[in-house]
Amino acid sequence: MDIRDVKAPTVTREAAAHHRSSAPAGTEHGWEQPVADGVTVSAGRLDTVGGDGAVIPASSTATPVATAAPLDDLLPDLIALRRDLHAHPELAFEERRTAGIVANALRLLGLEVQTGVGGTGVVGTLRCGDPRAETTPSVGLRADMDALPMVELGQRAYASRSPDKHHGCGHDGHTSMLLGAARHLARTQQALGLRGTVHFIFQPAEEGKGGAARMIEDGLFERFPCDRVFALHNWPDLPLGQVQTRPGPIMAAADRFDISVRGRGGHAAQPHHTPDAILAASQLVSQLNTIVARRIDPGESAVLSVTRIEGGHSHNVLPAEVQITGTVRSFDAASQDRIEAALRAAAQGVAQASGTEVEVTYLRYYPATVNTAAEAALTLDAARAVGLQAEVAPRPAFTSEDFAFMLQRKPGAYLWLGQGRADPGPDGERALHHPCYDFNDDALPLGVRWFCEVAARALAIEEQGGC
Repeated sequence: MDIRDVKAPTVTREAAAHHRSSAPAGTEHGWEQPVADGVTVSAGRLDTVGGDGAVIPASSTATPVATAAPLDDLLPDLIALRRDLHAHPELAFEERRTAGIVANALRLLGLEVQTGVGGTGVVGTLRCGDPRAETTPSVGLRADMDALPMVELGQRAYASRSPDKHHGCGHDGHTSMLLGAARHLARTQQALGLRGTVHFIFQPAEEGKGGAARMIEDGLFERFPCDRVFALHNWPDLPLGQVQTRPGPIMAAADRFDISVRGRGGHAAQPHHTPDAILAASQLVSQLNTIVARRIDPGESAVLSVTRIEGGHSHNVLPAEVQITGTVRSFDAASQDRIEAALRAAAQGVAQASGTEVEVTYLRYYPATVNTAAEAALTLDAARAVGLQAEVAPRPAFTSEDFAFMLQRKPGAYLWLGQGRADPGPDGERALHHPCYDFNDDALPLGVRWFCEVAARALAIEEQGGC
């Protein structure tokens, strides 16, 4: 989830220093070699019923449904790996240690590995079935690797050892789950009769830096062709064992605007000598807050929030300049266009009426994350098959996600994986980007199974089976 979506409490370095002193060193997570084959499968078909009673049909006529391929032998290593990554967080495009661990683990599984994709990204490729086949289906499974630039206050032995860095969004868990899926698919693909190619995409810089776009610019889908792409995000608002997604928008587009309102500055007792930038900025803020209510169809959803106004340093001076900053969230390009046009028109109107100069910078940094219908059905179908409670999300979230760039290029879907604990403690379940947030390790096997089942279904297995 984009770092700009959630404002975490401010914490000093000193307040968190003692939480880092006992974190483990080294990488004691046992990714030395693959484990022997072994899988039990069955077959069937499952349609998904949405919250409105509508039926989303199963995503494939050959839908394999899993029973209980054993994962218990993987879990100790996965937990150790996840906690090691948590103790050693790395920020956007700095994920060198993490990328090294990922690449080494994939190589030990016998996968083809490419590093440095889009900066610090890693792609592992598992080829299943007859390598001589000219045309085979392919699927991309994606996990993000980066941490947040914030102080951790967690009191666990594996708390962050890096000042001002914290895996506060659970990307340590996402990375571990996808590595677990790679390991599990590598050892079971022959027994499952998989035919095709799975690309395990470990993405850098999701937190506001657009790592997905960088990987695409670096030829991600030309070098690693994918018919479909899938990703998940842990979701503390949902209980463990429950998942949600929906066809269409699942996460919002994120825009940022910065507005400079300029007068000439002057004495507060002589306002007639200078355009009043503060008054003009105040009028503009009021107008901006009417845009969604009066320019957007009431049946659509959008948010415009002014989050910063800054200007002036003295009680008796009219400042020469005032800065306004804010964000816009929406779910389709037409709404984005209308809101940006209305914002610019309001700024021009205030400038003309007040005699100020108004400059607008408007950045559309993440598009909406939009699931294709067939792939959304596949993700829910796969989730039900591995024992998860799968529901159609009643509405999209206004937070943003740069997996959206991949979904602009390929069919696919993005899933919310519940990680809410049955007993979260007296302070409740910690939200994403909270200084005490910690990924729930009980979600690791659920994510591994889901990734595996999605891959199996997406590859259109000739022989009925499952993960």
